[in-house]
Amino acid sequence: MTELSRKNFLRFLAASLSSLGSLYLAGCLNQDKLLSRSISPDKISPTPFLPDPTEPVSTATVEPTPTNQPTETPAPSPTLAPPDLAVARNGKPEEMVRAAVKALGGMGRFVKPGDQVIVKPNICVAYHSYEYAATTNPWVVGTVVKLALEAGAKSVKVMDYPFAGTAKQAYQISGIQAEVQKAGGKMVVMSGIKFVQTDIPGGKDLKSARIFDDVLRADVLINVPIAKNHGLALLTLAMKNLMGVIYDRPYMHAKLGQRLADLSTRVRSHLVIVDAVRMLMAKGPSGGDLGDVKKADTIIASPDIVAADSYAATLFGYRPDQFGYINKGAQMGLGTKDLNNMRIEVIPFG
Repeated sequence: MTELSRKNFLRFLAASLSSLGSLYLAGCLNQDKLLSRSISPDKISPTPFLPDPTEPVSTATVEPTPTNQPTETPAPSPTLAPPDLAVARNGKPEEMVRAAVKALGGMGRFVKPGDQVIVKPNICVAYHSYEYAATTNPWVVGTVVKLALEAGAKSVKVMDYPFAGTAKQAYQISGIQAEVQKAGGKMVVMSGIKFVQTDIPGGKDLKSARIFDDVLRADVLINVPIAKNHGLALLTLAMKNLMGVIYDRPYMHAKLGQRLADLSTRVRSHLVIVDAVRMLMAKGPSGGDLGDVKKADTIIASPDIVAADSYAATLFGYRPDQFGYINKGAQMGLGTKDLNNMRIEVIPFG
């Protein structure tokens, strides 16, 4: 072999070894790339790896979905509407009032911040204390005042127009004045000069009446009667309790049922709380004999004045349709007297 041939041979050998090394190195790198993409070794290609153009490439970070959680948020359960009427039994006056009002959605449903509120209990006589069940229970009235102020009422005035004795005497002897003042409310004596002749557009028989001005101007009226016997009307309940906001009550006694319903169209009770803690079963409305008093420890609350009176009537063993004012109120669309189609929540204590 000549010197030139030897050189050519060595050049050829070096070039061959270099090509083989490059091929080996490229193959290793391509195989590493393929393995990193989880492709089986039998699909290794001597050509460099390229991604499949038909497969979309995303740069977004995907959070794993926990296997024990739903992928969709379930729709919330529908909120149940408050009952038409709530009844609390066998508790202390304050806890029963609070529970009954809470069941209806709370006092905030009826009283908004800044409201001027009137609370109308029955304080019709100045003869005896609350034990005789002629006047509304003082702790029931005091709790209503507290709840209204807690809801943000600007002021809470409590008043009635007694037919026996003076207002000042009745407020004090009943025990209501002390509880109202303790709760932060104000007792108001209903001066005759503030009764204003007022039209009653919705009235069928009672077309106008002299109504106390503060009641007409109030944002909210809370009607808080005591459940008691009445010689003419059978029972004094919420609708009859409104006679304490007008000046000429004797005029009401003719066609009493219709006129009470008429008055209720003009003086609307936003909330009714019937005090049946102690009920006067006979000799009403004044009473005077503790033997006629039944301790029932019951509070009835409803925004429906007809419903409240209808339920209260059953506590005495009466049917709602035995009362002219309940029948007329239902006919005029003031509420319902059908207890069977009413949603009633009973809250027991003790």
